[in-house]
Amino acid sequence: MEISLAGRTAVVTGGSKGIGLAIATRFAASGADIAIIARGRETLDAAVKAIAAPGRRVIGVQGDVAVAADLKRAYDEAMATLGKIDIVVNNAGTSATSPFEKLTDEFLQLDLDQKLFAAVRLSRLVWPQMKERRWGRIINVLNIGAKAPRGGSAPTSISRAAGMALTKVLSHEGAPHNVLVNALLVGFIEADQHVQAAKKAGVELKDYVAARTKEIPLGRIGRAEEFANMACFLASDAGSYITGTAVNVDGGRSPVV
Repeated sequence: MEISLAGRTAVVTGGSKGIGLAIATRFAASGADIAIIARGRETLDAAVKAIAAPGRRVIGVQGDVAVAADLKRAYDEAMATLGKIDIVVNNAGTSATSPFEKLTDEFLQLDLDQKLFAAVRLSRLVWPQMKERRWGRIINVLNIGAKAPRGGSAPTSISRAAGMALTKVLSHEGAPHNVLVNALLVGFIEADQHVQAAKKAGVELKDYVAARTKEIPLGRIGRAEEFANMACFLASDAGSYITGTAVNVDGGRSPVV
């Protein structure tokens, strides 16, 4: 099976590290020109340097996707360089959690802005051109809590579940125009947030990982590159009959299919 993105252009939000960086790297290696959007200039510059592939245009656009005006500016900057956008990966956001009793309106709104509204706004910006060319791919990166939320997992499970509904709505509206919309649900994948979580818990990273992998049938943490491989498949013509689907990339951890 040939997985090629030759001639395609892609925007990856939160693409300067972790899963987003792995996706952008895989896309570039498969032939796509890439714009990554993230807040930090230093990490963006490092990511662009790391992604660089022969003959590929790779740019880093600084912006906060949670702010509508900033996202629009970042979109315009990406368009000015790439000329068109064929693929969007809505990846920005972390797994913010709080006990329900302590969940403030402000904390919930921030999570919705970073994950749900950012995906809505960027998808709305690219939608007309994708429809006009009759080719487009939108991939929403969520997590397995979107299907099987646990206690204490708000606000992230709430915003991710809404992201799954958005995926289904857009898939129906995009299908007549060959605009395919899917979601990928993260399980326990290598990411900087786990390093931070281990520090916050006051434990060694290896011990934190060991405890978490007990819940995974495959018995190990996933690699960001494995997640990126699935994203690349869905973004390519190889995934041309898949839309409106939410795929668990979790080593079997989710209790639901």
